[in-house]
This record gives sequence, C-alpha cells and structure tokens, in this order.
Amino acid sequence: MIRTILEKIEAGRSFLVASHESPDGDAMASTLALTNFLRECGKDVLAYNRDGVPQDYAFLPGAENLVSEIPPGETFDVGFVLDAGELRRAGAHLKEVCRSLVNIDHHPFSEDFGDVYYVDEEASATGAMIYRLVKASGRPLSQEVALCVYTAILADTGSFRYSNANPEAFTTAAEMVARGVNPWDVASSLYESQDEKRLRLLAQALATLTVSSCGRYASVAVTQAMYDQARAGAEHTDGFVNYPRSVRGVEVAIFFRQVSATSFKLGFRSKGRIDVGALSREFGGGGHHNAAGAVVDGTLDEVRATVFSRLDSLLAG
Repeated sequence: MIRTILEKIEAGRSFLVASHESPDGDAMASTLALTNFLRECGKDVLAYNRDGVPQDYAFLPGAENLVSEIPPGETFDVGFVLDAGELRRAGAHLKEVCRSLVNIDHHPFSEDFGDVYYVDEEASATGAMIYRLVKASGRPLSQEVALCVYTAILADTGSFRYSNANPEAFTTAAEMVARGVNPWDVASSLYESQDEKRLRLLAQALATLTVSSCGRYASVAVTQAMYDQARAGAEHTDGFVNYPRSVRGVEVAIFFRQVSATSFKLGFRSKGRIDVGALSREFGGGGHHNAAGAVVDGTLDEVRATVFSRLDSLLAG
C-alpha cells in the first residue's frame, strides 16, 4: 500500500491534504508533516482543514499556509484525507475536487471512501504512518517533517501515557529527536503556552464535574454560555476530558461540549475495560477502544441521562 501511495505521489502534480474537523494534535501535525514532505518533493500542495489551525499547533512548520476554505474552482490530482475515520468529518465535498482520494488512518472501522485505503489500527498515530511513507521514499527526512511527526505521536499517545504508546511510537520519536527535534520546545509549545481564555473556560468546566455513584465514570461539560463568559471557543477545550479521567477509580471519562442549541459533542476516554469506540458507534460516532466521540441531540441534562444510563448498563455487566 505504501508503494501504491508513493507511485501516486510520483505521478501527481497537485495535492490536497486534509484532516478531520476540530483537529487534534495528530490530525494537524500529520497534515503538516505530509504537506511539507510533498512540497519537498516539488509538488503543488494545499493543506486544508475547515476549522483551521488550533492555536496550540500554530508553531508547526507550514501552519501559516493552511486554509479553511478551498479556493473556488480549484481541483487536485490527489487528495489525502488523514485521521478522519469518515469522509464527512473532513468534508464530503473533497470527493468533488480531487480526482483520486487516499485515506490514511489508524482508527478502527475507518470508512473505505478512498481509491487507496491505508488503515492500520496498530499504528500509534497517523503521523507515524506518514513517517513510514517518508522513510520508504528514500528521501532525506527534513527538520520540518520530523518536528510534525514527533508532535503527532506525542499528542496522540498523551505524551506516551496511553495504550497506543507502542514500540513504534517510542522508536519513531527517538529517531525524530536524533534528527534534531527538541522535546522541550515541543512540550513548551503544547503545554506551557496556554491562552488565558482556556484557563478561564477550564475553571467553569471543572465546576460541572460529576462522578457516578459507583465512582467508575466521571464527566465535565462546556456550554455556549461558558464560551461566551470566557470569550473562548471550541479550540480551547483540547484535553478537558483528561480531568475527569484523572479521578481515582474512574474507568471512563466523558466530555460534553455544546455544538449547537440542541446538540452536544461527546468525547470519551477509557482506561481499558470499556470499549468507548463501540459505545460511540451506538450514538452514531466512532473512534478507538480507549478514545472516541459522537454528537447527540438534546439538552445537557437529556444527553447526560442517556449516556450515563448506557454506562451504568455497561459497567454492571
């Protein structure tokens, strides 16, 4: 499959690189890793995400050129859709502007929407799969690509704390450091440069902390009113789910984030026994065993009641 993708790169002239909406670290860093690599190959490349670049990842090389709208009338020989799970999460319209689509992902049950389907559930991050392409190409690894690959793996493994922190994650990260990536610079950019708005929003979210009577699941929530009060946005909520996850005894954490007047986006995290990917699919979403999400209609109280009821059943089994 890697050879097929490299042949498409060799034959193509214009490329689009996209990832899922509300991009996390892996989505954004893998997008920019591949974008930088393609440009180094002499290709015309447009990096795209309909939600733009989160401030936390603005330090990555090439971030300043990523666009949130595709110029009218522009088409591409090949479109890469990274870390998306489903085409709709990156944009169903991408099929209309790309002559060929390549799906690169590490989510289970990733939709087979591309002409090339490169999905590896065992990969620690989509960024690690991009590095496989770069390595197989035989081209030198640039500092720009190395920085993006390292950031993708660091972000998606929770700084090497999650179960997807497999041997490839460590060996690839070590290679990136050997090529000149400074771990402190990356950690400082991600974790030591927080926007004041994020902390004010986090203070409100923590006030909503709920822990189940059994102590095995917990949640926090953010509503539109909280956004307004903190003058913050969805881009400031990355990592909020880790706070209920850190409560002693909790096996499943949930983050409820309001996305419209009548719906909430759910972010699930599991410590292992409960497959939150399967749980998310029950709600029309998707993801990994230990990290997943979905969008559910209703008020916060209604959505909470639905999710908590299902978790009570799962944990009782």
